[in-house]
Amino acid sequence: MALRRSGLELLAAVVSYALAAASTATPQQLRRPTPCAGWDLEKLMDHVSDSMEVINEAIAARQVRSDRPPGYDTRAADPIGRLHRQAAMLLHTCATTGPGDGLIAIRDRALTSRCVAATGAIEIAVHGWDISAARGSRQPVPAGLAAVLLPVAPLLIPARIRPGLFADPVRLAGPACPGDELVAFLGRKPAAIFAGPAGLPS
Repeated sequence: MALRRSGLELLAAVVSYALAAASTATPQQLRRPTPCAGWDLEKLMDHVSDSMEVINEAIAARQVRSDRPPGYDTRAADPIGRLHRQAAMLLHTCATTGPGDGLIAIRDRALTSRCVAATGAIEIAVHGWDISAARGSRQPVPAGLAAVLLPVAPLLIPARIRPGLFADPVRLAGPACPGDELVAFLGRKPAAIFAGPAGLPS
């Protein structure tokens, strides 16, 4: 899948993966720890919903507001339902946005839509995996999606910007599937059994 031609298709596929990871989550699971240090599943889902909202705004409006209106609060009474709603909105935007690679205004920068789609896909893919890990299933990022994101990830996440965003890459003991390689590059341990909040930045 060529990113140049299919950035929104790639993003939609990653959103579908994250949605599947959260599809059977229950309110009783919201206090479970996640691979993101200090975050339970509820906070992780709120973060993913926030990310989807911002990405949707960027693609649909070609800009992202520098701040939110006074009193804006991302906390949701139903974080599971909110994630489903934000995912549905983003999938709709991906499906109905025409081709092209114009610029998107993000605060004081302008990024191409391909860059926004790729960055959003990496963010949602790794947090989709985090949701899956927190719920005990650790469903890998699909190989076809991960294979597209792997060569792009080092370009979008160079070492100088990793601190506070992602932990250092994890060295894998042997051959691994593309999904495991991707989450390992983003500081996750795909083969580890997650038993509690271990120091991975969100």
